[in-house]
Amino acid sequence: MVAEQRETRAESRAARLRLDQPRAPRRRLLPEYDPEAFGRLSERIARFLGTGRFIVWMTFVVVAWVLWNIAAPERLRFDQYPFIFLTLMLSLQASYAAPLILLAQNRQDDRDRVNLEQDRKQNERSIADTEYLSREVAALRMGLGEVATRDWIRSELGDLVKELARELEEQRSLFPGEEGEGRDVSDRSQPFRRHRDGP
Repeated sequence: MVAEQRETRAESRAARLRLDQPRAPRRRLLPEYDPEAFGRLSERIARFLGTGRFIVWMTFVVVAWVLWNIAAPERLRFDQYPFIFLTLMLSLQASYAAPLILLAQNRQDDRDRVNLEQDRKQNERSIADTEYLSREVAALRMGLGEVATRDWIRSELGDLVKELARELEEQRSLFPGEEGEGRDVSDRSQPFRRHRDGP
């Protein structure tokens, strides 16, 4: 019998150690609730507690309570002068309001943390994009510095024309008698005319 109990215990331990099978749900003494639904409810209550409407209603209830327990007939009063029951009700309301407000603040902090993380990641992406674009613009500027622009080409061509005109003037001054005597100009233009006009 002792051996059977040991064997049963070993089997139960082996069954507990199996990770490929889910555990059987345990019975809980406390009722189960949806934390998300409870959190939303606490946020709604906390929002209401922070409004002027709540203050007006609370003031109205306290004034009505005090007036009823002062002015009503003796047999209809339920809380005598020191208003101990009113103090107890206000303490109970405060003891529930404080944790609900803290729970709502914690949920808001969690949302703010997630939003902050998303903003930080977006900022990192924006910074990376900006750095990439600035490097590209710098590369384009460097590349454009090496490219010949229209104004640079015009100035270079103008310099060449001036230099050619100067050389032509020098040649004319060196050989003054050959102006217009040669057949170069007419010989060069005739074959072109013949070719253009046809035979």
